[in-house]
Amino acid sequence: MPDRIKIKMQTRQVEHLIKGQKTSDGDGVKLTRLLTQDLQKRLDPFLMLDAFGSDEAEDYVGGFPSHPHRGFETVTYMLEGKLRHKDSAGNEGLLENGGVQWMTAARGVIHSEMPEQENGAMKGFQLWLNLPSHLKMSPPSYKDFKAQDIPNVQKPGLLIKVIAGEYENIKGAVQKPYTYPQFLDLHFQNTQEHKTEFVYSLPRSKNAFLYVYEGSIEIGNEHASITVTEGHMAILDNKGDVLQAYSKLKAKAILVAGEPLNEAIEQYGPFVMNTREEIIATIKEYQSGEFLLKTKEPSKLM
Repeated sequence: MPDRIKIKMQTRQVEHLIKGQKTSDGDGVKLTRLLTQDLQKRLDPFLMLDAFGSDEAEDYVGGFPSHPHRGFETVTYMLEGKLRHKDSAGNEGLLENGGVQWMTAARGVIHSEMPEQENGAMKGFQLWLNLPSHLKMSPPSYKDFKAQDIPNVQKPGLLIKVIAGEYENIKGAVQKPYTYPQFLDLHFQNTQEHKTEFVYSLPRSKNAFLYVYEGSIEIGNEHASITVTEGHMAILDNKGDVLQAYSKLKAKAILVAGEPLNEAIEQYGPFVMNTREEIIATIKEYQSGEFLLKTKEPSKLM
């Protein structure tokens, strides 16, 4: 019998580090925008990533009053705090510590996200995920996931929360076709000076990034690695099949990956379509009130 051919898996490296831009949205909510429009092609199918976090009420108390969306999905992951969702399709939910809100705006929805607290910390992320052209005008949907709905995988020195996709055959709370998103929250729990490693198969076809929100994490292999410190997002190259990351002390990060759509992106604020003509039509519908009527047509939850 001939010897088996050994295939050495390539390790993904850090292509670029992003610090993020301080800005505000909604009614003055302070946040850091990490994935901006100039990165949409590179990180297709992801359109935006915001990190928000403050224990000062004036930074978040205004919340996000009613506003429209069309053509994509929003994923809100709440680390701390309480945020009330209401939308024009009749959905309502309270997002709390460790919970996730997955909203498919599709043909259109008008919603609000308002804090249900006047003090204490509010911290989390909002990710925008594009939809393929043939689904942009499909019915909207919405679903809340409580912290206990998110599968956890505990390994020595490492906790993995599987929000979307899967980890070691453990399926996350959300499974999506077309873009096949993976969304993991990684908690390195070391208390002594020893290395805890995270190794994850990540097909080259998927665009991916990792954002460190506490501590610092090394990405790479024993021959080459880069330290990603708190508040930085690492864009991972597409030259490898495996992500290797480790930390010697406590650290936390989110890992996001997905299959690119390779379609034209035309964005105007909260509307993301494929052509300028579609954007113009959307604006006209919104101004005339037709947009609101479409959001109230029957929807189908995930």
